[in-house]
Amino acid sequence: MLVSTLLFGQFAGTVVAAPQTDTPSENVSDAPATGIPGDSNGLTIKLIPDQKAFLGSPATLIDLSKIFAETEIGDEPFEIEVLRSKKDVAEAVVDGHRLQLNWQRKTAKKREVLLRATSASGKTVDTKFYVELWEPDYWKLILTVLGGLGLFLLGMKNLSEGLQAIAGNGLRRMISIVTDNRLMATGVGVLVTMLVQSSSITTVMVVGFVNSGFMTLTQAVGVIMGANIGTTITGWILVLKIGKYGLPLAGAAAFFYLFSKRDRLRYCALAVMGLGLVFLGLELMKDGFAIVKELPEFEAWFKAFDAGTYLGVLKCALVGCVLTFIVQSSSATLGITIGLAQIGVIDFDTAAALVLGENIGTTITAWLASFGSNTNAKRAAYFHIVFNVLGVAWITAVFHFYLMLVRYVVAGDTNADMTLGVISSAEITAAIAMAHTGFNVTNTIVFLPLAGYIATALKRVIPDRRRPSDEEEHLTNLDIRMLESPVVAVEQSRVEVLRMVNACKQMMAWLKELHETDGPGKQLRKQILDMEEELDVMQNEIVTFMSNLLVGNVPHDVVAESRRQLRLVDEYESISDCIATVVKAHRHLERHELRLPDAQQQELMELHTMVSDYLSLVSNYYEQLGHAGGAVEALPHGESITKHAKSLYKGVISKPPEEQLEVRSLVSYNRMVAAYRRVRDHLVNIAEALAGEK
Repeated sequence: MLVSTLLFGQFAGTVVAAPQTDTPSENVSDAPATGIPGDSNGLTIKLIPDQKAFLGSPATLIDLSKIFAETEIGDEPFEIEVLRSKKDVAEAVVDGHRLQLNWQRKTAKKREVLLRATSASGKTVDTKFYVELWEPDYWKLILTVLGGLGLFLLGMKNLSEGLQAIAGNGLRRMISIVTDNRLMATGVGVLVTMLVQSSSITTVMVVGFVNSGFMTLTQAVGVIMGANIGTTITGWILVLKIGKYGLPLAGAAAFFYLFSKRDRLRYCALAVMGLGLVFLGLELMKDGFAIVKELPEFEAWFKAFDAGTYLGVLKCALVGCVLTFIVQSSSATLGITIGLAQIGVIDFDTAAALVLGENIGTTITAWLASFGSNTNAKRAAYFHIVFNVLGVAWITAVFHFYLMLVRYVVAGDTNADMTLGVISSAEITAAIAMAHTGFNVTNTIVFLPLAGYIATALKRVIPDRRRPSDEEEHLTNLDIRMLESPVVAVEQSRVEVLRMVNACKQMMAWLKELHETDGPGKQLRKQILDMEEELDVMQNEIVTFMSNLLVGNVPHDVVAESRRQLRLVDEYESISDCIATVVKAHRHLERHELRLPDAQQQELMELHTMVSDYLSLVSNYYEQLGHAGGAVEALPHGESITKHAKSLYKGVISKPPEEQLEVRSLVSYNRMVAAYRRVRDHLVNIAEALAGEK
């Protein structure tokens, strides 16, 4: 809304007024003059500021009586004549002691106007100034702002990728250590968001983790509150006095990134390059917005969003919310807000109110991510909305008292003047960053003890579904937005691999029940075969997600982990196929009304137990992050399964003729033993992949 009016005001029929008023301009004559007041020696001095107007401006009137009264002429009567003035920019007309500049209808370069005042006693004072007529270049405004915003977002992305690559497995460990302790979870949320440089990515990640069962609602509550604090680091980055040095900083870092062979140095350079692009983008946005200061209609429109009243604060917060909703990045809208404040288009109070709205607007990303997810994931997304909306509601009620506290922290005075000119643009940026951080920290402190009650209330508002089967989610919860953060994306895909692990364990448990049942076992067979089909779909989705991840700029350790996950999903999907083979052999016996003898049933149960235990042993190494290398210890256990399977083959074939199994029973039995042996082979492959042997 704010940007659209900026960019398209001209095409909406906006009438642009002149920068000077059409009343006698006493305040112009009060502007400081350069040079020494003249005498009669013919010295030309600067008494009148240069005048600038744009196409279609009304005439500018300047009162000359006060201007020349401060020169050698003093209080004597005097006459004014125009010595030099070209009419292609403005026609200078003198009427008594008043100068009227009639602006023309075509743009032209800067022109000089030379005036002479002659007193009754013959004293003369010459003064000159320049007039300029210009036409607002709206395309330049649009392209400069969009280009600056694009560079800003690209810089944030590079900064995020560099920091994540530097953090490496440390970031993944932070995600995995989240506990039910809300204070610990909040700290993890702060650190992860500082590295990811996006609260939206963190909250989408949290919703995905809750949906997949990797994270509980209590843990998610803490991480979400921490993410709101972590995202405020963007404002403090902009406080750094880099400004115009952003371009050389990005350029110098680019050389290290392109030509360095060491990964750590490359990604440090990527982070620095991102930082340079952030400041370069901010400078470009400031240059684009500079035109607004010259257009009174635009400036008047901005003044309508005055945070001086409670209604004005709510109006500004709504604009910030809508803008963030459109841009889908609170960092981008924060950059726009700071850019406008640094050139004086909006004041500090308005900027602070816009920042409050941006906190609400950023919740839309998590809300969208909750579509199609389970009940707990929806609760996590709605907690993010409730947390920010309630926070903005109570802060706006005490808005001016809150800003007094911010002024005291930044300037040491609760009534400090935060107007541009009184303080520098860097100090204004620091004040906005403090307002942003203060809001989120205070809000977290207030709601941290109440988070449990809010979560309980959400459980009542969003109750559990009646049938447990409604909560089953068979497809993956991978979100393409996670690809922006490779380290987080590979951790989320790891959660989906673990879901495949648990699915295989569940299939083995159902298969055990099928072996033990005396009935037809039709329902158990259906459950196992349905699960096998779901694992096929999960494998395809994970492979697609990981393939898209590997296309981007990804650190080597993330590439290695991604390839390992691709191998694991293939192996676990193959295990599910083997389990389905056992089920089909069992169904073959039932269709022909056959049943294996008790001895063979017992042998299959022993083999099933050995394979099931081996599955748990190997999988546990992957479930415990950082202990995957220990899977090498599981390799010898696979040999015992192979030997046992071979003994079963020999045993059933070497039976006396009178004890031989019926042909169909023998085929089904051998198929089952072979399937269990193939499960063992796939588990050995998994152990080798975890240990890094092959």
